[in-house]
Amino acid sequence: MPNNLEASIDIAAAPEQVWSILADLRRMPELSPTTLKMIAVGGVRDGAYTVNLNKVGWKVYPTTSRIVSYEPNKSLAFRMNENRTVWRYELEPTATGTRVVETRTVDPVKGVPAWLRGTIKVALGGEEKFEADLVAGMNETLSKVKAAAER
Repeated sequence: MPNNLEASIDIAAAPEQVWSILADLRRMPELSPTTLKMIAVGGVRDGAYTVNLNKVGWKVYPTTSRIVSYEPNKSLAFRMNENRTVWRYELEPTATGTRVVETRTVDPVKGVPAWLRGTIKVALGGEEKFEADLVAGMNETLSKVKAAAER
């Protein structure tokens, strides 16, 4: 069964500054090592759908998601339609700026579809490697958000 994943970082910038970067989904390709394009259909808001183009190594694939949490300066989350995982960015004010926590959670009842677990096993090196790569990508994304916010 896939695991819930988490990464976090402290950023020396106000939550509003960090939010302006994360909520601009057009910037996701600049921030995430696995995102080539992310388009919010009708704008970034609660309930909006996104169309995404992703990559892992040389493999390129489309996905779609729905924004399930949009709280300015606090929380942005989207549920992937293909695998039911939820990707969330939580912003917490700190004495020196903002702590950002990125999580990927798996539906506790339905899990990840069997077809996708098979694909991960065959094409992406297995669940353990795939999840380690996801966490590395989360850390890279957060580092890039930090660099952009602290400029």
